[in-house]
Amino acid sequence: MRFRNRKKKELKAGPMKFLVIRLSSIGDIVLTTPVVRCLRKQYPDAQIDFLVKPGFRQVLEGNPYITHILDYDPEGGSMVRRLKEERYDHIIDLHHNMRTLKLKQALQVPGTSFPKLNVEKWLLVNLKWRSIMPDKSVVERYFETVSRLGVVNDGEGLDYFIPPDQETTQDDIPMSHWAGYVACVLGGSRATKQLPTEQWIAFAERCRLPLIMLGGPEDREEGEVIARAVPSRSVYNACGKFRLNESADLVKKARVVVSNDTGLMHVAAAFQRPVVSLWGNTVPEMGMFPYFGANNLKTVVASRSAIIEVKGLPCRPCSKIGYAQCPKKHFKCMKDIDVQAVADAVYKYWGNAAKLS
Repeated sequence: MRFRNRKKKELKAGPMKFLVIRLSSIGDIVLTTPVVRCLRKQYPDAQIDFLVKPGFRQVLEGNPYITHILDYDPEGGSMVRRLKEERYDHIIDLHHNMRTLKLKQALQVPGTSFPKLNVEKWLLVNLKWRSIMPDKSVVERYFETVSRLGVVNDGEGLDYFIPPDQETTQDDIPMSHWAGYVACVLGGSRATKQLPTEQWIAFAERCRLPLIMLGGPEDREEGEVIARAVPSRSVYNACGKFRLNESADLVKKARVVVSNDTGLMHVAAAFQRPVVSLWGNTVPEMGMFPYFGANNLKTVVASRSAIIEVKGLPCRPCSKIGYAQCPKKHFKCMKDIDVQAVADAVYKYWGNAAKLS
């Protein structure tokens, strides 16, 4: 077997040893999982190690396609020595920043890096040229990184594996939710990517279905405010009550998932759950929309995904990541989200969910 490049360099005899690098965060790591799975299919006997920040290794726990999950050490010295001892054949850099560049220089191992399209993103954010970005998921760009290895996308979507001891049980949620519920993901990496509390309340008042609020300890108070505001509805505040993989399991078992542009949105797509995604200062053209295996932005799988955003705002997108507060002070990108459209999408997918299970 040979690399698919101009030099036609022959692969070594015996099993290959690959180092995959994606340091963070939850959603970005989940989006790399098709590459790992397809790499395993192409090289079934290979050693495939994955380097990640320690705080995110739980995202990969239980993944059968990975040989070793390795913890990234920002100090670097001892980590580099350990990695050198492995004598990797190829590095697959799916993060591609200064930290990973320095690491690759230290290891002196052949490799390929993820095309981040920073120039295109700058033009999108600063000049609002949405058409500058390719109409495809970031997953497809990850696959460009391994194309010279002969690895192709199998179209089976994202992976997420929950260790059995981190699954939830029926008794972990109220009896009112046992017949089905909508998982509502409150959190996000930046405030400008999060639907405001009053908008969640307005949605909950319109959606007469059992709701579970999901988020970390930092979202607990907001969840309580929402639950208290609609006492006649079945709103259960689970924020801060479950670990990441337990929250992922609640997403897996949901009939529908409503989520900001954040990690659990991609977990929902990994489990092929219907997703109603909410977009504030970021835009799906950046390639981070829910991915189900073969869809691009223009052909988002209608039976599984709805993208809700405020179109026509001249300030969107204002960042490729987000801010602690709206730079324009009005936060119209989230405050003007049509919560009735969100509720309508949930009802549509609620009826389809049983067919998709």
